[in-house]
Amino acid sequence: MFGVVLWSDQVRNRAVIWCEDHGDLAFFNGDGSAGIENAEMEPGDLVQFDVRADRNMRLASKPRLVSSDEYPTLARDLKQAGKLPEAAATADAASSKIVAFEPKLAKPAPATGKVRRVI
Repeated sequence: MFGVVLWSDQVRNRAVIWCEDHGDLAFFNGDGSAGIENAEMEPGDLVQFDVRADRNMRLASKPRLVSSDEYPTLARDLKQAGKLPEAAATADAASSKIVAFEPKLAKPAPATGKVRRVI
């Protein structure tokens, strides 16, 4: 699965990841599995990881960095979207606010000069 790191704790080697399927968040607890160290995972990084359900939560393992700082404002944008006025909280789903999930910039492909999108 792919996801974006929303929060990370480098001391405890943990992270919270927003998943591409927009389901529950995934938690990485630095379980020592193969993959990048959390010190390399920063908020905004696009990562690929294995996910499994454990009780009432999703657990991420074997995280692999796809693109560093790909979505640098996503955590802030989600926080802002959560601060809806009281009236909006009672509105139906048709009037819900949608948070854009777009990368900061397209990146040129190596040696071809063509623009490619990483995902």
